[in-house]
Amino acid sequence: MKISNARRRLAPLAVAGAAALVLAACGGDDGNSDDANAASDDTANSDNSSDDDDQQDDQDDDTQDSAGDLSGSVVVDGSSTVAPLGEAAAELFMMENPGVRVTVGTSGTGGGFEKFCNGETDISEASRHIKDEESEICQTSGIAYEGLTVANDALTVLVHPDNPVQCLSVEQLNQIWAPDSNLSSWDEIDGIDYDAALDLYGPGTDSGTFDYFTEAINGEGGAQRTDYNNIGEDDNTGIIGVEGSAGGMFYVGFSYYVENQDRVKALEIDGGDGCVAPSLETVQDGSYSPLARGLYIYPSDSALEKPEVLAFVEYFINNADPIAEAAGFIGMTDEQANEARAQVQTLVGG
Repeated sequence: MKISNARRRLAPLAVAGAAALVLAACGGDDGNSDDANAASDDTANSDNSSDDDDQQDDQDDDTQDSAGDLSGSVVVDGSSTVAPLGEAAAELFMMENPGVRVTVGTSGTGGGFEKFCNGETDISEASRHIKDEESEICQTSGIAYEGLTVANDALTVLVHPDNPVQCLSVEQLNQIWAPDSNLSSWDEIDGIDYDAALDLYGPGTDSGTFDYFTEAINGEGGAQRTDYNNIGEDDNTGIIGVEGSAGGMFYVGFSYYVENQDRVKALEIDGGDGCVAPSLETVQDGSYSPLARGLYIYPSDSALEKPEVLAFVEYFINNADPIAEAAGFIGMTDEQANEARAQVQTLVGG
């Protein structure tokens, strides 16, 4: 994954957060000094001063608890697409809560839900909604959950930088990736004049990206030709493959393109209304169709009973936009953000 570069992007956000905390602390100290001076000068109100001191002690205790003394662990697994976002949220949360350890695994969306429904994880990250059959397994296992949107994604089709093709339609992508496709060269694609062997890279079948792409392009989730380079959940393998192959093609989450745009090229996609490039604007305005999608976390109700898990989920949602921006993701729309925050308020209030 691309965590080292993600951390470089996170540094300004972390510094800004630390600066805000320092400023808040300084402001609090100034106010307390004024109160103390006033109390020491006014000997006639010594009893009131004592009461004020007691109240200040209580406030200090409350501040200590809220800054807290959270401890324990939060176990997260699932989508390799969402993982860099989860890693970013985890790193920033642990800076403020050093007593909590948040681990983020990458078993794929399907693999993550399997672990989640077995009670092995607190939170499942997903690049698609939970399927009915997965939900039934969770229900049978007594695992109730909440689904929360945390960001958006432009599922991005990548090619070699020297590839002259700029745009492909959904129909052309279907020609390439359909279950019965036997195309082996770019010039076999309708309307394409490029003499290079097709060298296809794609995620494993546990991936939510695999499910979403096959549904959007081939009309059926999981329906795709099998003679491709299956990179499992190691998305960087697909980047390396396309970078080194003139006829390479790989579909992956937008953040991996952002991280590697000096190594690969993103194709525009024609979903029926002309060619549209993947970007924050085209995802949020709905024009990047049909490959725009939401990204999600699914905490279990039992995990949310643990203060450290609830605090992490609340932190993730309330800071979703700066985390998404810092980690190279596409933030939520206002409607999505308002809905997610309302869900969190219900969880906290509950």
